[in-house]
Amino acid sequence: MTDHINLIKLCVGTETPDDLARFQTQRRKQLPDNLPRHVTRMWPKRAEELVGGGSLYWVFKGVCLARQRVLRLDEVTGQDGITRCGIVLDPEIIRTTPMPRRAFQGWRYLKPEDAPADLSKRAQKEDPLPASLNAALAEIGVL
Repeated sequence: MTDHINLIKLCVGTETPDDLARFQTQRRKQLPDNLPRHVTRMWPKRAEELVGGGSLYWVFKGVCLARQRVLRLDEVTGQDGITRCGIVLDPEIIRTTPMPRRAFQGWRYLKPEDAPADLSKRAQKEDPLPASLNAALAEIGVL
């Protein structure tokens, strides 16, 4: 039995883990702790399990390709005065084995046993396949 839970979310506005890294690097410069975060409307009910070793898995164009460890959850108040959840992430983006995922709204919980495995350190250094090819290979079960 595991003592943590993960989240999975569509990565909107970026097409690859490298795009996500560039986006987060630029945004982090504006933050006092220099850590990337994803701000969401809903606060995870399983926050303790998430912060206790969980990751946020990112889905790019229908394929889960990467994850980031969740460090903490911060309250973030927007300019509209509404308090939201800031999921503070480890800056390291870890590529995973491609796993197809259908589109969904918001984030979902992802059990550790259902999460894609991390790519080996060697494979992470290789040039990634184009998103469309990753999706096609994952769809037919090759990856």
